Amino acid sequence: MLKTPVGLVTIGLTVAILLAASLLIVTGTRGEDGAPAVRVMSRTTK
Repeated sequence: MLKTPVGLVTIGLTVAILLAASLLIVTGTRGEDGAPAVRVMSRTTK
């Protein structure tokens, strides 16, 4: 295990990048197939 400051920063940045990438993938693919939350209809189409 690296205990030097450079090693700790490298490990920290790697973990942060992987976490951010996984969160972006999860949030980006969640709403593609879902229906819109609110559907606005005008009075003429009811």
